Parts: sequence; structure tokens; C-alpha cells
Amino acid sequence: MADQSLLQVFERDGVTNVEFVESNILDEVCIRRIGDEITTIIDRKGQPRLILNFQNVSALSSSALGMLITLNTKIGDKKGKLALACIKGPIVDVFRITKLDQAFEMHDSMASALTSLRVY
Repeated sequence: MADQSLLQVFERDGVTNVEFVESNILDEVCIRRIGDEITTIIDRKGQPRLILNFQNVSALSSSALGMLITLNTKIGDKKGKLALACIKGPIVDVFRITKLDQAFEMHDSMASALTSLRVY
């Protein structure tokens, strides 16, 4: 598993779609690897436009939320844009309770997220 990516990455119309392979993003090592993989993607882009697809995710730790905040800042520093898509169940509540739903652009569907980044 050490060499296997924890993400599936697709490029479409200048937008990078990042889909999580793991359903539980709880382990510190896993979170660090995901953060490193996404940071590599951000670093390769002049003005990154990323969608993080949470379709497969059923649990997130507070460390994972911290990683998302860090990634959002890195993208903002490069004048890019980040959208979160398909967050469901208790994870939506976590974003609302922590007020992170106000810090991130969140979409119910990939189509909505893609449209918002295309117009950007």
C-alpha cells in the first residue's frame, strides 16, 4: 500500500478532479500522504483549479480538516480555486458545526462544482 496512491486524479477542461480512494480519512499517515499528493498537484499548476470529490468518504478526522484548510490556503496563495463536492451524511454536519462550510465552496454534485470552476 505504501506505493499505491490514495487518490484518483482526472484532468478535465483545465480542472483537476481529485477523488479519494479511502472511505475513512482518519489515520495520520494516510492524511499526510493525501496532503502530500494534493500539494504536488497544486505545485505543478500555475493557477490550480481543484475539485475534491468526497463521494467515497464516510469519515474524516480533525487532522483531515486541518489538511483541507492548509490545501485551501496553498491554492488561494496561487490565486487558484478549490471546490469540495459530494460531501454527505455526518461529514456535512462536521463542516457546518465547525463553520468550515463558510470557508470552503461546497457543492452537492460534481457537475455543479465543475461548472463553478469553469466560470472562474
